[in-house]
Amino acid sequence: MQVKEENISYYKFSCLLLKEGWLSPAYVGLDQNGLIQYLSSKKPLSDLPIDAIDGAALPGFYNAHSHAFQYGMVGKAEKHPAGTRDDFWSWREQMYECALSYNPPEMKSIALKLYQQMLKNGYTHVAEFHYLHHQKNGKPYANLAEMGESLVEAAAEAGIKITLIPIFYQKSNFGQEPLARQSRFISKNVDEYFSLLESSKAAVSKYTHASLGFGVHSLRAVNAEDIITTYTNAPSELPFHLHAAEQLKEVEDCINFTGQRPVEWLLNNMNVGQGFNIVHCTHMNEREIKGLAESGANVILCPGTEANLGDGIFPLSDYTSFKGAWAIGTDSHISLNPLEDLRWLDYTQRLISHKRNTFNDGASHMIERAFNSGRTAMGEPFSNYFEAGKAFDAAIFDLQHPVLAQADLEFLLSAIVYSGGTSAFLGTIINGKFTG
Repeated sequence: MQVKEENISYYKFSCLLLKEGWLSPAYVGLDQNGLIQYLSSKKPLSDLPIDAIDGAALPGFYNAHSHAFQYGMVGKAEKHPAGTRDDFWSWREQMYECALSYNPPEMKSIALKLYQQMLKNGYTHVAEFHYLHHQKNGKPYANLAEMGESLVEAAAEAGIKITLIPIFYQKSNFGQEPLARQSRFISKNVDEYFSLLESSKAAVSKYTHASLGFGVHSLRAVNAEDIITTYTNAPSELPFHLHAAEQLKEVEDCINFTGQRPVEWLLNNMNVGQGFNIVHCTHMNEREIKGLAESGANVILCPGTEANLGDGIFPLSDYTSFKGAWAIGTDSHISLNPLEDLRWLDYTQRLISHKRNTFNDGASHMIERAFNSGRTAMGEPFSNYFEAGKAFDAAIFDLQHPVLAQADLEFLLSAIVYSGGTSAFLGTIINGKFTG
């Protein structure tokens, strides 16, 4: 449908990133819904005003893994009494305590604060890996998706796009019944989970910029046969998410219970491929690295949380050598800066290899990978960063900032990725409008 010229609004950016490189200058014309109608380095033949911004427009970042409620415990697990051993498993006990503290309005409140901060750092879409489903006593709400809908409401109020992923959580560990403090998470069987998923679908349908995914927490938290049944019978168009191989103890427990390592079990027992989004995968052997990379599945990496919890270092160099796909997420939100997470993915590999060239062009590679795989994690197809007919969602960086002002266009993206921070950030645009 032809859009009337008087209904178009224009931006001019100093430069705008496309997959083939910078467009400079960059004129962007948007319709009233924030969809791109004009994209060119040439000034439009129009007398309409143009909002000129001395900034670099990057595609908005996709946050592919979030546990919103954990934002309420940031900093609360950082004091370690002398003589004790604090690790992931002891941290988890504090997380359970946090999980028991929220009702739906409180969940919405903490999620709203979190999503507003994501926007301030350039995230435009979040995948919410949600398993805090029931009342504090474990009894389901009348609306099974009550807690999930509070997250979608928070996203709508903040202005960020959301993919709600209600999670199937059944066991405390491999073959073990759930603990009392996990009762808010639990669906006893596949039928109960699918009822929750259906209610979540209805909740998401009320909101314009919300979509649905599905998933299981992990191999340790759901019976193996139920994982297969869930994946096989859920709508095929929805993205599938789960945790795997985050901790060494988890790998050991999986071997003892199933005879296989977590990623090995997935590759041997499921049709792992596009649409699969596996979070962490910190501990894999060579066969798992190669098999997972070549499957076409996504690994979702959360460097801030993985470092904070002492998970380990993902074998990114080896995984990348097999052209493996990966996205980034903030998980427990100990860090909310996408640039910080991207550069630490690279820096940890440099610390291991004692070399600087993890990638040929680190900035371009990481931005493209985070964008492509981030979209996949949300259930969206690949596209260019910006293209006609698509929503204009962007992270804008200040070219007057000293660290960026000195960078030639050839090196600007590297300067943004490796040295950019919140002080160099101008703002986030979603559907053509500054937000956050």
